[in-house]
Amino acid sequence: MTQRKGEKPTISIQEHMAIDVCPGPIQPIKQISDYFPRYPRGLPPTAPPPLSRTGSLRSASLNATVDILVGEDDLDQAFAGATAAPSPSTKKEEEPDVEGYDSDDSTTLGTLDFSLLYDQENNALHCTINKAKGLKPMDHNGLSDPYVKLHLLPGASKANKLRTKTLRNTLNPVWSETLTYYGITDEDMVRKTLRISVCDEDKFRHNEFIGETRIPLKKLKPNQTKNFYNCLEKQLPIDKTDDKSLEERGRIMISLKYSSQKSGLVVGIVRCAHLAAMDANGFSDPYVKTYLKPDENKKSKHKTAVKKKTLNPEFNEEFFYDIKYADLTKKTLEVTVWDYDIGKSNDFIGGVSLGINANGERLKHWFDCLKNKDKKIERWHTLTNELPGSVFSD
Repeated sequence: MTQRKGEKPTISIQEHMAIDVCPGPIQPIKQISDYFPRYPRGLPPTAPPPLSRTGSLRSASLNATVDILVGEDDLDQAFAGATAAPSPSTKKEEEPDVEGYDSDDSTTLGTLDFSLLYDQENNALHCTINKAKGLKPMDHNGLSDPYVKLHLLPGASKANKLRTKTLRNTLNPVWSETLTYYGITDEDMVRKTLRISVCDEDKFRHNEFIGETRIPLKKLKPNQTKNFYNCLEKQLPIDKTDDKSLEERGRIMISLKYSSQKSGLVVGIVRCAHLAAMDANGFSDPYVKTYLKPDENKKSKHKTAVKKKTLNPEFNEEFFYDIKYADLTKKTLEVTVWDYDIGKSNDFIGGVSLGINANGERLKHWFDCLKNKDKKIERWHTLTNELPGSVFSD
């Protein structure tokens, strides 16, 4: 097709539609919220700094730049030029992010200030919960209702759970509260770990977990207070150990003495601590039974009085077994704790066996009794939810 001089060039509609006007591959469009800071629910945003004359000129140049640039990379560059690097104080205020609280591993859960003391003479572990700082907000008002609970691992159960009071509407609670575990043995100090959890209490739904820290008790020295200031961590899995079935149900203090004058074994049931709650009111009505096995004539059963509505009963009762000293090496003392119920079967709380077939502290207690005639030896023992080879019936 020839074009005459002075004529305007004509383009057919087919040629016009064939012109490539695509600027490049289509990129996803960012949301406008990506260019504005987000704040945790309930926290007011900080006021933006006053715009100086330089800022006005910069925003004007930004508008011009946006009109010219068409690529998204250029758009990002334009916005980056408009936002100067914030000062350290401003940056710190803009860090919290609602979505980040649930998914960001680097999100701070808070810190916990506490101290631990193992009283070896009285077999007690004193846990003083001082305060927490910078806890993660769990409620819609940007605050929490925190409390602290303790468990001993392995063997964690409701029986060995202790907890502080709840403090309302704060991210920096100060408890200054001491929780005490009784019946802690040297064996416990070697193999147990203290789990300290911080939770948020909710009245109308399940309490929420904030963070935790764990302290192996072997890190503590007897009769020396050790202070801790630990960062809280996300919930850690509990090891599935072989003794999983032997759930701890409390502690019992037992005294043993072989009386050479009376030619018999004196068994003392002193007290129990941190028993499992078996009743709906959160308590139990405990009593203790003892057997010296094997018991062919079934005459070795002794039973204490029932203590009403308590998880830390004191009995201070003694039972006498007429038995030759040499026969003790063939015997096993079985001690069980029960919850008394009216009108139905009594509930088994926990038990412990002492004797030649036992191990650990239970075996050591029995041998110490045999080696030290006429001397009363008191020891704390852990109650478990079952005894190997035993069938319980009240």
